[in-house]
Amino acid sequence: MSVVAECILAFIFGSVVGLLVQRSRFCNTAALRDAMLFKTYRNTKPLLIAMMILTFGFTLFLTFGEGKAMHFDVGLNQVVGLFLFGIGMVLAGACTVSTWVKAGEGNVGAMWALLFTFVGMFLFSLLWSANYWPPAPASMTGEPNFEALQFGFINARTLQDKTGIPAVAFGMVQIFLLGLIYRAILKKEQAQQLQHDLAAAKHQAKSAGTGNS
Repeated sequence: MSVVAECILAFIFGSVVGLLVQRSRFCNTAALRDAMLFKTYRNTKPLLIAMMILTFGFTLFLTFGEGKAMHFDVGLNQVVGLFLFGIGMVLAGACTVSTWVKAGEGNVGAMWALLFTFVGMFLFSLLWSANYWPPAPASMTGEPNFEALQFGFINARTLQDKTGIPAVAFGMVQIFLLGLIYRAILKKEQAQQLQHDLAAAKHQAKSAGTGNS
């Protein structure tokens, strides 16, 4: 496939996904935030389903096709960065994708959040560089380097290359774990619905008793 064809395909795919996100109001941050803070799972369930489908498809391509996994080192810098990013996205009320959508809709707050997302990424890139932190680039070799707090490449492709076990096998393990989480959410929702029905029945009974008296 030519570069032009890839760009056209990426544009079409991005446009369709953007439209779906805008119309559904789906948000990765809301999926996790609402589950942890408000015990609601409207966005969490579709997120888990999407993760299971993508995990199966991607690891299947890695095993039998031309799947190209991104190779980047995982270390303490990612853990700290993702933690700060998560706090920022909760305060902003949206993940990066939803922030793009809201900014496109004219939301000024989302525009500021998007701007300072790039500012933060730029500042951190200055810190995590040879100029300000010389050990950083040298420690990112793809192999575990615990002295530099780097864990190396961590993904299904890496495990497949090092163990000889097909990547799809690791994908199935992840799908199984995600399925357990999904099942736990369904049970949690059933318990919440039961409590709601009982509370409604008690309220109705109390109202009926008050009316008869």
